[in-house]
Amino acid sequence: MFFVAGATGFIGTHLIRSLAAARLAARCLVRNPRKIPRCTDAGMEVSLGDITDRESLRGKLDGCTVAVHLVGIIEEQGEMTFEKVHVRGTENLVEEAKRSGVRHFFYQSALGASPGAKARYAKTKAEAEEIVRASGIPFTIFRPSLVVGEGDGFTGRLKELIALGPFVPVPGSGEARLQPIYVGDWVKCFLSLFPDPSRSADAPSRLFELGGPEHLTYNEIVNQLMEAMGVNKPVIHLPLGAVKISLPFARITRTLGEVFGKKIPPVTREQLELLQTDNICARDSVERNFGFTPLTYREALPLFIQRTGKGRGSPKSGH
Repeated sequence: MFFVAGATGFIGTHLIRSLAAARLAARCLVRNPRKIPRCTDAGMEVSLGDITDRESLRGKLDGCTVAVHLVGIIEEQGEMTFEKVHVRGTENLVEEAKRSGVRHFFYQSALGASPGAKARYAKTKAEAEEIVRASGIPFTIFRPSLVVGEGDGFTGRLKELIALGPFVPVPGSGEARLQPIYVGDWVKCFLSLFPDPSRSADAPSRLFELGGPEHLTYNEIVNQLMEAMGVNKPVIHLPLGAVKISLPFARITRTLGEVFGKKIPPVTREQLELLQTDNICARDSVERNFGFTPLTYREALPLFIQRTGKGRGSPKSGH
């Protein structure tokens, strides 16, 4: 049996649907009781708990052969910091997995994870990787670039920016490259390694960097998304320094936006920095390691983006 932490998140939701379709059993760790139906509707077991609370995990992994750790945050909120979720949470889950006799540990990391990374997100992901490596349990680590699909936060925020006004603001040059991989292809990669938890639990330890078949700049992603939505607006590049200076006023701006019925997506200094850095690996990473060619971003978009009609303006970039 699989044990899935993060089963009600973006990737987790897609994974448990595919496990159910393959008639594979999983026990889902759920922090918010209101999200229990996401797992039970797929025919999965549910255990209430939180990886940041070690005692809540006690006994929850008993009888499971493969632990799947998908929990992660891209923005710190209150007590939920990168350190608490990525590092302490991983420590808790690994220790309970060892106690329960789990035979394989899967960890969802991120492309660019490194102990020397400037971004705390990437640095704490690397710290979590090291905890998994040092556990003594055979492991698999995925380091994907941008994963997109129904329910992904990146696309959700970008759609909100596109809908916000007569132009689409892009911090900085927008020339940093990403490597979008469709969530369905991510799941296909996972299932190729774990077709059955009882038969694949003793697989050797391994790490995979993976992304889609193309390197796209942030500008290209914005324009392809607008095309899929049926929106035609100019892209305006904002000086990065000016955007950073405005961050302290962002909460006020979001509140005012809500008053006038406009949803303004939040942004942090760390997220701005990540958008200025390439996040790519080999274009053939999936084909070489998993034996198939994943969808391009343009091919994947119609699978989860609904056209909204014509927008105003021109798709040409400005400054």
